[in-house]
Amino acid sequence: MERAHDGVDLETSIGYLLKEASSALRVAMEAVLRPLGMTITHYSCLELLGQRPGLSNSELARGAFVSRQSMNVLLQALERDGLVTRPDEAPVGKVLPTRLTPAGRRALGTATVAVRSVEERMLAGMSTEDRAAARRLLSTLADALG
Repeated sequence: MERAHDGVDLETSIGYLLKEASSALRVAMEAVLRPLGMTITHYSCLELLGQRPGLSNSELARGAFVSRQSMNVLLQALERDGLVTRPDEAPVGKVLPTRLTPAGRRALGTATVAVRSVEERMLAGMSTEDRAAARRLLSTLADALG
């Protein structure tokens, strides 16, 4: 005879549902970024630099949720591909501020359109009020654990 299981109810667990939504979002974003030759981390890095030029490797790594080592490898590739620029020497301390090149801004623009299309698909069934409530609730959840 099977024993009753007192574990998490996956159908009602907020954590599980968040992970399921996160996974679906990741798959959809990968699908639209792949034809552009980008990964989600690649896009995240460009988006961060588009909004906050001059970020350091460490700041970019935190913002993209990757290790400093992974971000450094990505920045080297982006620099080699002409999408970002970093000075040869740090103007102050050890920090090498990174900036988008014109090619990087164009790549970001194309990727942003693709990523926005995914977000619009995800939110299509929600009213403006539901979208605002979802943002508030997700922020509250993140703040509670942060």
